[in-house]
Amino acid sequence: MTEGAVLVTGAAGFIGSHVAAALLAAGRQVIGVDNFDPYYDRAIKEMAVRGLLRSPRFTFRELDVRDRLGTGAAMHGVTAVIHLAARPGVRQSVEAPDLYRALNEHGTRALLATCADAGVRRLVFSSSSSVYGAGVRTPFREDAPLGLPLSPYAETKQVGERMVRAFVEVVGGQAAIVRLFSVYGPRQRPDLALYRFTSLLREGRPVPILGNGDSQRDYTHVADVAAGIVAAFAWTEGGEGGAACEIFNLGAGHPERLDWLVSEVARCLGAEARMVVRPAHPADLPVTWADTTKARAVLGFAPRIRLANGIADFVAWFEREHGRQPSPAA
Repeated sequence: MTEGAVLVTGAAGFIGSHVAAALLAAGRQVIGVDNFDPYYDRAIKEMAVRGLLRSPRFTFRELDVRDRLGTGAAMHGVTAVIHLAARPGVRQSVEAPDLYRALNEHGTRALLATCADAGVRRLVFSSSSSVYGAGVRTPFREDAPLGLPLSPYAETKQVGERMVRAFVEVVGGQAAIVRLFSVYGPRQRPDLALYRFTSLLREGRPVPILGNGDSQRDYTHVADVAAGIVAAFAWTEGGEGGAACEIFNLGAGHPERLDWLVSEVARCLGAEARMVVRPAHPADLPVTWADTTKARAVLGFAPRIRLANGIADFVAWFEREHGRQPSPAA
């Protein structure tokens, strides 16, 4: 098929900016859209967009995907959509469930309707490991029945997946649902664990950890995730006209304990790993663990960055970004 532009929603965000950069590196024309949701500092997103705009094949529009007229105009010449726009935050969603439904569910519904109107039949939808819910066996397999969602955020992602499957059943095309696992790396959001831990340890302050530190996460470097999303996008363009919707786990496949993560960050900083235990949050799964067998077989997904190396990479980025001198604790 003729290569057209790729629309990336949430392109100014942490994962979206890396995906857009990976597509540009692959020679694609990219149209990025983002509404600069105030979940975190707009300046961080603006910096990411400025980096992307260095490419003549990247254009950007500030808009909300719920604006069907504006999104429809942005889809001129687009043959595929990578939908990453969403309000993140499992714990935060517990405090504002209606807001999360309005942004995530309504945004996905509006985008799919706009795709149908524009004749766009190729879609990658960014879901989350949180959709597996309570009681699902580890490692998480894509064909496992989903458990009860523990947060409104997880619920919005389950609903989004159902909407994508219905879209393919009704209008046809190819859609890939990618379930992401604890993404980390340079340009990470300030609210995410690795960023917060690095900031606190760098300042010689103790790190609050929820539970007793034995919760486990399948931490996955953003470069590996971006490569997996681009591979899922390529899969959607490889169809022969039939309708298909597939789910793929994009994780490292190796969960690590929370207290180990804190200790490793401290080691990279040359700081003392002081931790303060706080009660576990009911919206958090005790463990996330991706079975990546399907993604490896179908997409050729092969995470390359070991967590220890990725943490060192992130800490080095953090130091450059904030321009700080060596820690007195070093």
